[in-house]
Amino acid sequence: MGSSVKNPKRVVGPFSMLLAFAVFAALLASFASADVTPSPATTEQKRYTSGLSPMPGDAPVPEEWMPPGSKESPVPSDEIFPPQSITIRFNHKKHVKDLKLSCKSCHTEAYASSVSTDSLLPKPTDTCDSCHDVSHKDLSKVVAGSDEMGQCNFCHVGEDAGKDGRVARLVLPSPNLKFNHKKHLDRNIDCGNCHGNVAELELATREQLPRMAGCFNCHAMGGPSEGEAKGACTTCHLTDMNGKLQNDFATGELLPPDWLHLAGHTPDWITRHKTVAANDSQFCASCHREEDCADCHDGNVRNRKVHPNDWISMHVTSARLDNPRCTSCHQLSTFCADCHRRVGVARDGPSDNRPAGGRFHPAPESWTYAPRSAFHHAWEAQRNLNACVACHSERDCATCHATRGLINGGGGVNPHPAGFQARCGTAFSRNPRPCLVCHENGDKNLSECR
Repeated sequence: MGSSVKNPKRVVGPFSMLLAFAVFAALLASFASADVTPSPATTEQKRYTSGLSPMPGDAPVPEEWMPPGSKESPVPSDEIFPPQSITIRFNHKKHVKDLKLSCKSCHTEAYASSVSTDSLLPKPTDTCDSCHDVSHKDLSKVVAGSDEMGQCNFCHVGEDAGKDGRVARLVLPSPNLKFNHKKHLDRNIDCGNCHGNVAELELATREQLPRMAGCFNCHAMGGPSEGEAKGACTTCHLTDMNGKLQNDFATGELLPPDWLHLAGHTPDWITRHKTVAANDSQFCASCHREEDCADCHDGNVRNRKVHPNDWISMHVTSARLDNPRCTSCHQLSTFCADCHRRVGVARDGPSDNRPAGGRFHPAPESWTYAPRSAFHHAWEAQRNLNACVACHSERDCATCHATRGLINGGGGVNPHPAGFQARCGTAFSRNPRPCLVCHENGDKNLSECR
């Protein structure tokens, strides 16, 4: 005890040093903690993680929640729906399923919209302000409240959201499409029929916009089922003054998808397009003019190659099928007949040009005389009379089909079948011209058919 009284510094000194060290360590800890503490903006970004993508964590949206037709077209067309810039955070599932709000609660304008250029976004003063502590009465001076849900960065994304009263601009371009929301909603076609199951998603992006394959669920029906849901391209697509579809947009050229009549303009389209055009030329005419075809097939744009190399030996079959594709380019009475004369297979062509044994028609035994076989000219004439009249006139028929007999210049073949007189009146009333080829106006037989 005595030694401690005599030297008090030796007793107090070590405790003071320990105390000072403890205080210094506490200060260092406080500085260190201040250095790693996130800034307010970083805190806000970490806190708000929902409503930034369709699914939590940007997970893929299940196919059953996607718009109808997404299987055929996984992404919407850039030419129909230009790219968007969504700069807000919104959770549809929270509002629809938890808060029990309907689509009409926020998208009221859609229920009266008749054109696709209408703005269908919620009006902040009528929707957001009724629940959130914020005032959008003056969009140039939005007044944020004291509540957390009333702060600008609660809904608007970006580090500077709300700074100086500014937020990142939301860009939702109008679609290049004709669409009447009211007509569809009046027919009980609800939002999910076109946009998928948005009620299960958080942020609704352009991925939820309609697909044409889904539209065809109604617009490709036939007969009475079609109703007013017409399937013509011009029902929904924009057109130029000449009635053709607009297919040149800032985002690219509008082309048919692969699943639509196999008309996708893929690298092999030059080879495949003839089949699509032959099946439905009107479908091609939605975008193309006849001049477009002629420019290629006449060699103005591409080397002319319409028919395969062995077409001369094959064209007989196609021509006899009464194929209208032949007459779209060729005139039977000139092009076909001139070629047949040159090669000697026409009756009025130079006989020297005719190859040995060559003839246009089969041998008379099967082509002309009875009994009728599958190669008889009667069947050919009934099936494709246009091919006959390319070379022959009605007088050629009457040369053989005249009842006056061989002595008087006819073939003696009665053109009328058995029992024809009992129904000749119907034939005469429909078209008397064939009758007048052989019969005079005063002919007794003809008068009985009048």
